[in-house]
Amino acid sequence: MSVVRLREPAPERHTTVASLGGSHGLASFYTEGQQTASGERFDPHELTAAHPSLPFGTRLQVTNVSTGKSVVVRVNDRGPFVKGRVVDVSYSAAEALGMVHSGVANVKVDVMR
Repeated sequence: MSVVRLREPAPERHTTVASLGGSHGLASFYTEGQQTASGERFDPHELTAAHPSLPFGTRLQVTNVSTGKSVVVRVNDRGPFVKGRVVDVSYSAAEALGMVHSGVANVKVDVMR
């Protein structure tokens, strides 16, 4: 007798970060700094982000819930260090999200697989 195992369907392309403390919250951006916590030089022109716990290299889709604009960023730093904020993005990512003038935005954060 042989056993046949059916393959499970592939998981969705991205999952919400609900298990990591919430998928919605306040984002801010930063433009200064020499070196990131990952060891690479900070470049405000790159689409990068700071997250308190996700592994370096994790890709996040950050969506401004007010405008619907979104951008995919790569985690390369730690932060934000301001209570109530869920992610800090680079200046270029903030431009893509339309949040440069306000400085902050309510966002939805999804981990890309």
